[in-house]
Amino acid sequence: MDKLIFKASILIEALPYIKEFYNQTVVIKYGGAAMEDDKLKEMVLTDIALMKYVGIKPVIVHGGGKDITSLADKLGQKTEFLNGYRVTDKNMMEITEMVLTGKLNKDIVSHLNRHKVKAIGISGRDSDLIIAKSKGPEYGYVGDIVKINPKIIFDLENNGYVPVISPIATNENGEAMNINADIAASEIAKALKAKKLVLLTDVDGIYLDIKKPETLFSTLKVSEARRMIDEKIIVSGMLPKISACMTALEEGVEKIHIINGKIIHSLLLEVFTTHGIGTQIIHD
Repeated sequence: MDKLIFKASILIEALPYIKEFYNQTVVIKYGGAAMEDDKLKEMVLTDIALMKYVGIKPVIVHGGGKDITSLADKLGQKTEFLNGYRVTDKNMMEITEMVLTGKLNKDIVSHLNRHKVKAIGISGRDSDLIIAKSKGPEYGYVGDIVKINPKIIFDLENNGYVPVISPIATNENGEAMNINADIAASEIAKALKAKKLVLLTDVDGIYLDIKKPETLFSTLKVSEARRMIDEKIIVSGMLPKISACMTALEEGVEKIHIINGKIIHSLLLEVFTTHGIGTQIIHD
C-alpha cells in the first residue's frame, strides 16, 4: 500500500506542471547517447509519448552525428569539424541527408507509432520549413538559417500529430543544407513561440569546469554564458548549443533547459518535478 500511496503522491506533484504545459508546445532536441542506446531510446520516446497523452504538444528535432560519422567511415568519406560544425562537401551532404532523413527520422516515428502516438517525420526541406544560406565556403553545405516557415508544424499539431524533424534545410537553389540540430531546434522553438525548449545532451548540463561535478550550474544567466564563451570556457560542440539557447530566449521562448539524456526518464524529471534537472538558462 505504501508504494501505491507513493506513486499517487508523484502524480499529484506532477499536476501543476501538467496544467502549466497542457496544450503548450515543447520543442525537444533529441540527440547523443539517448539516440544511440536502444534502452535509452525507448525510455526517451516513452517519455515523449506520455507528454503527448497528458496534453502537451511535443515537437522533436533530432540529430545523429555519430551515425553520420559511422556511415561516412564505411564509405571512405573523411570527417572534419570546424568550430563545432561538420564540414560538409557534396558527398557528405548526401550521407548526412540519407542518415538523418532516411533512417533516423523514420526510426523515431516508428517508435512513437508503437506507443499509438501519431507521429509524422519530415525534414526542413518539406514545405520549405527551413530556408538557409551557406555558412561560408570553408564549411561546404553547412547552412545558417534564414527563415522558418512553421505552417506545416502548426498543421500537424492541429491534427494531433507529433512532428519529427530532421535538420536538413533548403537553400534558394533548392539544394540540401546541413543545419546544426541545436540551432534548428532553437529557431523552430522561436517560430512556434514554444513554452519550453529542452536540449538532450550527454552531460548533466553546463559546468564551470567539466572535471569538477560540483561546478554544475543549475541556473545560468545569459550574461554568465556570454562571459564563459568569451573566456573560452564554453567551446566546441557546446558552443552552438549555448548560442542557440541565448538567441531563443531573446526572441520569446519562455524556458530553456539542457539536460542529460542518459539519466533515466530525464524528460519527465525536467518537465513534471519541482526541482527539475540539468541547467536552466535564463534572462539576467
